[in-house]
Amino acid sequence: MLKYGPGLLPNQTVLYPGWPVPTISFMASTKPTKSPVTTMRTTPKVPFPSEGEVPTTTEQTSDVWVLDLTWDDGFGMLESGCVSVKNEANIMMKNVVDVVFGGFTYWLFGFSLTFGADAGATAFFGIGEYAVDSNYEIMGPVFASFMFQVSGTMAERCNFKSYCIFSLLNTIVYCVPARWVWGPGGFLSSMGCIDIAGSGAVHLLGGVSGYIAAWMLGPRLGRYDNGPAPMPLGNPTSCIVGLYILWWGWLAFNSGSTFGVSGDKWKFAARASVTTIIASIGGGLVGSAWTLRRPGKLFQVMDIVNPILGALVGITAGCALYHTFDALIVGMIGGLIVMLTSGFADFMRVDDPVGATAVHAFGGVWGLLAVGLFAEDDKGAGFSKGHSGLFRGGGFYLLGVQALACVCITVWAVVITFIILWVVNKIIPIRMEPYEELLGADFVEHLVRRRYAGISPVLSALGSLSDVQDITRNAAIIGSSNPAHDTILETIDEISGRRRWKKLRAAATALAVLSSKLKSLAKTRSRDNQINNYNDDRQYTSQNNIHPRNQNESTWNYKDFLGEPGTPKRY
Repeated sequence: MLKYGPGLLPNQTVLYPGWPVPTISFMASTKPTKSPVTTMRTTPKVPFPSEGEVPTTTEQTSDVWVLDLTWDDGFGMLESGCVSVKNEANIMMKNVVDVVFGGFTYWLFGFSLTFGADAGATAFFGIGEYAVDSNYEIMGPVFASFMFQVSGTMAERCNFKSYCIFSLLNTIVYCVPARWVWGPGGFLSSMGCIDIAGSGAVHLLGGVSGYIAAWMLGPRLGRYDNGPAPMPLGNPTSCIVGLYILWWGWLAFNSGSTFGVSGDKWKFAARASVTTIIASIGGGLVGSAWTLRRPGKLFQVMDIVNPILGALVGITAGCALYHTFDALIVGMIGGLIVMLTSGFADFMRVDDPVGATAVHAFGGVWGLLAVGLFAEDDKGAGFSKGHSGLFRGGGFYLLGVQALACVCITVWAVVITFIILWVVNKIIPIRMEPYEELLGADFVEHLVRRRYAGISPVLSALGSLSDVQDITRNAAIIGSSNPAHDTILETIDEISGRRRWKKLRAAATALAVLSSKLKSLAKTRSRDNQINNYNDDRQYTSQNNIHPRNQNESTWNYKDFLGEPGTPKRY
């Protein structure tokens, strides 16, 4: 028989025992409607019940899918704006691959790892529900959002084919910690860990995984030749547009993670929306103050974008459990943490083109810990699991559990990401060839040609390589270069120029030596001819008894006429 699950409200229906599935209506209606404006089912990402049965509903629409994929678009726009123009199509293609390949493996076995409750399932991983049926629509928006953080840190030098393999296997990275935090019987969930919309299980995990991936790839060519200063953005407008899309998507994601607006749930959904906006405002204020303290007092784009994103990451874990003033403080601290840690990756010489380490890794840690400080008990609604934060009189227990979640998720991300990329590297090298990186992934991987940058500088430096000639034979234009890449090319050209000048000088010296030798040889031959003529004359004179004109005159010596070599002539 069907029964109400834990926390099920009277107007909610359930098709699986122990799992509340709200039917959400934005307008009062006496009968179900298929209009996407009036009816919506939120993606049941966070399974509050412990039984672990799989939910379904009779009303299924695509509203949340559209909003989550819009969020994914925002990540793609943001990252494509951070990289060089010659790599922006490649980064967007990686985001597409994340959805396609990551969604496939999530459907195949990822859902099982997180929510499987068959015999053999443990608090660390699930079993069962492989190749989950289409009725269970949890097919990857959250997973895809996690993957985008990894693609950003690997931008501009990762082999596209190896990245496709990584996307297939990366389901393992996400789904196991998701079991711990959200899955039925997960050990962190059983301890009371709170992560409503994924500060830890999505953002911290993705940020740490991306950091390890960037470390294994190594920095882009020439990235740190002129110091660790941030590189110029390829398209700042895309970064700002991406921020706006993410802003909108974050509202839907955080409020949607409350699982409904029916009964009392609408209060928590509304609170999640308001706290999300308030937190982002706090992050923006901190970013504005930070950028104005720089020389010139200019509003630099990433000084505003990243603190806002850091604030959004920080509010995500407890978005439905904060008051507005708490949300402002959480957002401001989140933005400040991002700015303080923005140079960490570069200090460690780990090239993170999009700043995911500061925003998602450090921001995710703060998001989990903030719950242990500011969370308020929801009085049985199912979000706080009966716990309160330190500043709400709950003591240190929840803070300790949240800290433990940070450690567990971080260690898992480091170990499993390293193993997967090590295996992938044995199959296909994860790093692009240097000439491919200089030419740009858009052209090398996708044959996308762009204006305003030619390939002649590359060919002048590397044109002797057959691989370069094969790739660039039919290319006329490929896109503007990364400034660091330009520095590499200029250095190679300069070295080539020095070598050419040295060869020219050597050739000129050889010619001068040869000319001197030829002149010396000609002079030697002329002297020999004169000596031979003189000897012939003397022999002729002696044979014919021809005496000198004046017996008193001294004998004329040919040396007096020619002179000794190296001595001035007498005549």
